[in-house]
Amino acid sequence: MEANESAGTETQQAAAVEEVFKPDLSMTHYIPDWLQPVWDFFAPYPFFLTILLILFAYGFGRLLRFVISRSLLKITARTATKADNLLVEYLIHPLVLTMVTLAMMLAVSAYNLSENLTQALLGILATIMLFSWTRAGMRAVRVVLELVADNRHRFDIIQERTIPVFSIALKILLIGLATYVFMMIWGINPTAWLASAGVIGIAVGFAAKDTLANLFSGISIIADAPYKIGDFIVLDTGERGRVTNLGMRSTRLLTLDDVEVTVPNAVIANAKIINESGGPWVKHRIRVPVGVAYGSDVEEVSRILEETADAHAEVVKQPSARVRLRAFGASSLDFELLVWIDHPQLRGRILHDLLKSIYIAFQQNGVEIPFPQTDIHLRSMPEKEQPQD
Repeated sequence: MEANESAGTETQQAAAVEEVFKPDLSMTHYIPDWLQPVWDFFAPYPFFLTILLILFAYGFGRLLRFVISRSLLKITARTATKADNLLVEYLIHPLVLTMVTLAMMLAVSAYNLSENLTQALLGILATIMLFSWTRAGMRAVRVVLELVADNRHRFDIIQERTIPVFSIALKILLIGLATYVFMMIWGINPTAWLASAGVIGIAVGFAAKDTLANLFSGISIIADAPYKIGDFIVLDTGERGRVTNLGMRSTRLLTLDDVEVTVPNAVIANAKIINESGGPWVKHRIRVPVGVAYGSDVEEVSRILEETADAHAEVVKQPSARVRLRAFGASSLDFELLVWIDHPQLRGRILHDLLKSIYIAFQQNGVEIPFPQTDIHLRSMPEKEQPQD
């Protein structure tokens, strides 16, 4: 007896839950009282009513879009950026589709269809409208963030480098909200799905801990901005190249050998990074070590090195080249030529050109580049006395 009562209680609870999440998409109860006579007049002719509703909704949607676009575009035309114009376009584009969809949902209610078929058609139309606005929202997220980032004095946290993080977060939120509305449209109870998602989330978290580590490291890299796309960086493992892609899982470098290196964000976030494009400018300084023989005219050597640097077309003229006498070496006077170039990736070729030009200039001016010299002194040992018999 108690078992039957328990089963009956569970059945009633299940029926109550089903009733809560059962979609009611009928549009007839939204018809105003003053339009009810018109609806009753055309209701016996559902096909004609459908065409009439679609034409009216399409025309009204176009008119509404025209009025809104003209009004908002006049306001946005006063701003210097075009992002707000795109935002207006993205948001008013689904208006016509929404009006036509609502008209079709209203027209479906005029047909004498079965309840299941009516609910299915209304669910399909509502889903189309939901996807239209979700797509518009996904496209508008980036534009909204760019507009907010322009007001840096009011929103310090949203900047150009943090836009991808907020963009991904807002898109995930939109997808989650759209999924919830989709379930409500089709009468799916989201409670069981949320519980299952929690269990699955824990399992996926353990299984994909490396992927999650790369994901959070990518967020920290984007927020902290130790480098950006286009920067020329050097890793502590020796890889040197230009950043071509900064994703949520990995960073890609294009080396001077045209080889693409993919580094997981979890690795690069904990590595020592030398950003050769960082600092106040992109220019990069080259140090060219040069050794000349003892007895050379140091002023003449300095002049030759400076003229060689100034003669190269790709060496930056400001700041100008500098020559420094660094040390008295074992076999030479050790000079260093310091020049600036426009981009770090040009270092190898320009260094080759400078070394070649310096060697030719030294030959023409009689400056000797010495070989390493080592003096060996042989010390004679005294002869041992012969033992006497």
